[in-house]
Amino acid sequence: MHSIGSVILEKLLNADGGDYKGRSIIGNKGQVYEFMEYRDKNLLTVLGKVKVKRAYYYDRESSAGFCPKDKALDIEGTSFSPGMRRIMGRVGASIPFGLGHEDIKEMVGIDVTAKEIERMSHKLGEQTEEFIAGQAKISLADNIIPIKSIPKMYVCMDGTGVPMVKKELINRQGKAENGNAKTREAKLGCVFTQTKVDEKGRPIRDESSTSYVGAIETAEDFGKRIYAEAKRRAMDRAGELAVLGDGAQWIWNIADECFPGATHIIDLYHAREHYWEVGKVVLEHNKEALNKWAEKRRRELDDGDVEKVIKAIKLLSPSTGKGKELCEKAVNYFEKNKERMRYNLFRKRGFFVGSGVLEAGCKTVIGQRLKQSGMHWTVDGANHIIALRCCLFSNRWEDFWEYRVSA
Repeated sequence: MHSIGSVILEKLLNADGGDYKGRSIIGNKGQVYEFMEYRDKNLLTVLGKVKVKRAYYYDRESSAGFCPKDKALDIEGTSFSPGMRRIMGRVGASIPFGLGHEDIKEMVGIDVTAKEIERMSHKLGEQTEEFIAGQAKISLADNIIPIKSIPKMYVCMDGTGVPMVKKELINRQGKAENGNAKTREAKLGCVFTQTKVDEKGRPIRDESSTSYVGAIETAEDFGKRIYAEAKRRAMDRAGELAVLGDGAQWIWNIADECFPGATHIIDLYHAREHYWEVGKVVLEHNKEALNKWAEKRRRELDDGDVEKVIKAIKLLSPSTGKGKELCEKAVNYFEKNKERMRYNLFRKRGFFVGSGVLEAGCKTVIGQRLKQSGMHWTVDGANHIIALRCCLFSNRWEDFWEYRVSA
């Protein structure tokens, strides 16, 4: 069937006789391109290989030539059809390139190499970044008006390490025994909305409302990225805006600068980890005491009574050693973020108090593809795949391909 289909497709593509447009055509800048000859291009499509006949035009002054038919068919600078590129990009964004080669052959009977999938995925990832940047400009121009207002919007931010090749880690400090870095932090953000709460007053995330942005970049650049995404999602029409994250300072710097007036909420589960870490070190030999102590802190934190948590950690703190240092660090963390931990008040207002959506996003969007055993990335390579995966998981894949056609 593929063989028959490729024959029919080839005849259809060449039914125009090569797209001859006359002896000369005028370029965008007034250049005169003269018809020189017909040139064939071998193209790999989802039906198999076809040969496309194209009229070739050449400008002698600029020594440049082109085939108008290539632009019409979206095959400029490539020997893969748009449909084939879609398959390669989606597979390359989802699984390792070597496995992608095997899957494409198994599912559609087309032979492409792992290297071709890799190159195509990076190229499409670069184009996805252009698409995202273009959408951001439109968003920042305030041209998007939602049909209805949004009761609550959430902006969540987090970071996760991505293993890098050695050249990307030169002079970078890390957690390895020798003090060197093995990873670079990929920053991931998501925006989602909430319209309702359930019968118990617990918030319900709007279905299919989550969109992702991410990259290995500075906090300043990421702030612009997540702000543009929130604007694209009609942040200005949201009744209430909340920023969710852990205790990383770069998150709250972005929140202060880009989202003034938003409610700041430290992810509850991150907050719990801090007192649990203290308890496990200081009470490591008394499991029963540890569980009782931690349970009291859980109730206090749920009630938004951060001061009691701080007092309990101070009372538990040893006078010397690792335990003392850890307790001081935890006290500083809770003191610094206590107004972001008034969970009782946040719940009364119907807010989410945990960033489970983004935690899952870090694992799904980044971890499952970029942090597999033996993987090492360049910054550009990782960012291309992150862009593709954010596009896919934000349900913007079709929007991206429509953009490519209209660009």
